[in-house]
Amino acid sequence: MTEKELWKEFCENKNVDINTSYEAWGFGDDEETADELAELVVKGIKYGTASSYDDYIAEDALDELPQVGEYSVILNGKDEAVCVIRTKEVFILPFNEVPESHAFAEGEGDRSLDYWRRVHKEFFEECAEESGIPFTEESKVVCEQFSLEYVAGE
Repeated sequence: MTEKELWKEFCENKNVDINTSYEAWGFGDDEETADELAELVVKGIKYGTASSYDDYIAEDALDELPQVGEYSVILNGKDEAVCVIRTKEVFILPFNEVPESHAFAEGEGDRSLDYWRRVHKEFFEECAEESGIPFTEESKVVCEQFSLEYVAGE
């Protein structure tokens, strides 16, 4: 299903104005990760995500930071639309201050803060290589928590 098809289906089934804005995107930076994390969202396990604040700076895209109330169509690794989420909370803080509760909300691995820090440090270091802004334990992270609003074919 395409993002536009899912958005139309969602709007019709949930009485949302079809002209409401939304973003379409997938998690991670490869097909396998996008598939795995989208599945965690569909199962209700994952209701949080994080991104590098420095990436927004490097791309001159601070106006694109997630906003409470925004909708997103989540794509799998093949860019197929799988579900619609809605941003419930956004907070920005240093990497080393991300709380255990957010690690749990991300739903990955054993859901511990140690696991979250290990995999996200590696991911953010890769992002830093691309952006040219060094990653440190004090680098800012954009933490987003969301609700699952609709699953394709519901």
